[in-house]
Amino acid sequence: MSAGARQGGTSTTRDDQAADPRRWKALSVCLVAGFMTLLDVSIVNVALPSIRTGLEAPQSDLQWVVSGYALTFGLVLVPAGRFGDMYGRRNAFAFGVALFTLSSAAAGIAQNSTWLVVARLVQGIAGGLINPQVSGLIQQLFRGAERGKAFGLLGATIGISTAIGPMLGGVIIRLGGEQDGWRYVFDVNVPIGVLAIVLAYRYIPKPAEKRPRKSMDPVGVLLLGIGVVLILLPLVESQEWHGTVKWLLPAAGVAVLGVFVAWERRYARRGEPVVDLALFRRRSYGLGALIAALYFAGFTAIFFILTLYLQEGLHYSPLAAGLASTPFAAGSAAASVFGGRIVTRLGRPLVAVGLVLVGVGLIAVEIAVRLVPGQHVAWAIAVPLLVAGVGSGLVISPNQTLTLSEVPVAHAGSAGGVLQTGQRIGTAVGIAVVGSAFFTQVASSHGDYATAFRHALYVTIGFVVVTLAVAFADILADRRSPGERPVH
Repeated sequence: MSAGARQGGTSTTRDDQAADPRRWKALSVCLVAGFMTLLDVSIVNVALPSIRTGLEAPQSDLQWVVSGYALTFGLVLVPAGRFGDMYGRRNAFAFGVALFTLSSAAAGIAQNSTWLVVARLVQGIAGGLINPQVSGLIQQLFRGAERGKAFGLLGATIGISTAIGPMLGGVIIRLGGEQDGWRYVFDVNVPIGVLAIVLAYRYIPKPAEKRPRKSMDPVGVLLLGIGVVLILLPLVESQEWHGTVKWLLPAAGVAVLGVFVAWERRYARRGEPVVDLALFRRRSYGLGALIAALYFAGFTAIFFILTLYLQEGLHYSPLAAGLASTPFAAGSAAASVFGGRIVTRLGRPLVAVGLVLVGVGLIAVEIAVRLVPGQHVAWAIAVPLLVAGVGSGLVISPNQTLTLSEVPVAHAGSAGGVLQTGQRIGTAVGIAVVGSAFFTQVASSHGDYATAFRHALYVTIGFVVVTLAVAFADILADRRSPGERPVH
C-alpha cells in the first residue's frame, strides 16, 4: 500500500467539486481558536510568580491554576467530539469559543485565587470542547493532499503554541507589570474569542445533515470520564501529593477503562457508542494514537524542565527563558507545514525521520549543557533546539494526518477526541516522570540544576526512542500488508 493511500489518497473530481470554497478561511478561524486554547497550557507557567504576588495565592492554588486546566481539558475531549459529530461541529465550536472567552474574562478579573482556579477549570472544559471540532472539521472539509496541508498547519499551531507560550507570557507580564501583568495573559483571549465566534458563523459551513442517533451513550461517557480523571489527577498533582498511595488511582483508572471497553462493546450491539472501538483495529489509527501519546510525553516535558532550569537554576527572567525555546518553535512551525505537504507521498517513514531528528537534537542539547552550563547556555542550545524543532514538526502533523486518514468523517470528532485525550494523558505522564527525575536530582545534588536538567533530558530522550520503535513497527507492518485501503 502506498503512503498516499494510507493517508487518504488523492482528491477525486467529485471531491473537488464538492469542496467548500470557504474551507481555508474556516480552517484559519479554527486554528486561531485552537492556538488560543493550547497556548493557555504553557503560557500560565511563567505567570505563576506574578499571580502569587498579585493574589497572595498559596502554592496549592497555583498548582490547580495549571493542573486544573489540563484535567478538565482532557476530561471532555471525547464527549465533545461525539457531540460535534451528532449536532454539528460549527455549533459545538462556537459554543466552546464563547465559553472560553467568558472564562478568560472571568480569570482576568479574579479577586482571589479560588475564583481564578474555578475560571481555569471552566477554561479547560471550553478548550476540550473546541479542539476535537478542529480536527473533525479538517476531516470534513478537506480531502487527499489538501488534508495533509491542513493538518500540517494544525501541527504548526500545536508546536508553536506549546513552545512559544512561555515567551509570550514573559512579554505580556513585562508590559503589564509584576502586580497585574498576569491578568493580561487571560484578557488577550477576549477580543480574539469574540472575533472567532463571528467568523465561525460566517465561514464554517452548517452541517449538511443531522444523523439520527439514540443517545450520547451517557454510561460510556461517565465511565470514560471517571477513568481519565483517576489516571490524570495523581499525575498532574504529582509534585503536591506525596507518598505512594496516590499511584493506586491510575491503577483504578485503568480498571475503570477496562469496564468502559466492555460496556462499549456491549452497547455497540444495540446503539452507537461514544468511542467506536473498531477504529483501533485499523493499524494507522491504533499505532498512530500510541505514537502521539508517547511523543507528547517527551515533547511537552522538554519545555517544563527547560523553563525550570533557566529560571530556577540560572535566574533567567520569564522573557529570557521563553525566548530560549524560540528556535524549537521556529523549526517546528516550518517543518510542520512542509511535512503536511509531503506526508501523502512518504507516509510513516516521514514520522520516523522526524523522531530521529528530535533524538539527535536532544542529545546535542545534553552535550551543549555539559560543555556550557552557565549563563550562555541558551545560546549553546539554540541550534540543537532548532534541529529538535524541525524533527518535531515532521512528527506531530504528519502523524495526525496518518492516524485520522482511515477514520470515517461521521466519526471524525470522537476519533480526534480520543487521539487528543491520549496526548493529554501522555503529556501528564511525561511531566510527572520527567519532572520527578528533575526534582529528585536537584534535591540529591543540592541544587545542581544543570545536572538535574541533563538527567531529566535522558528520560525525555527515552520517550522519543520508544516512540521511534513504535513507528518502525508500523512501517514494517505496512510493508507486510500493503492492501489496506482508507475510508473517506
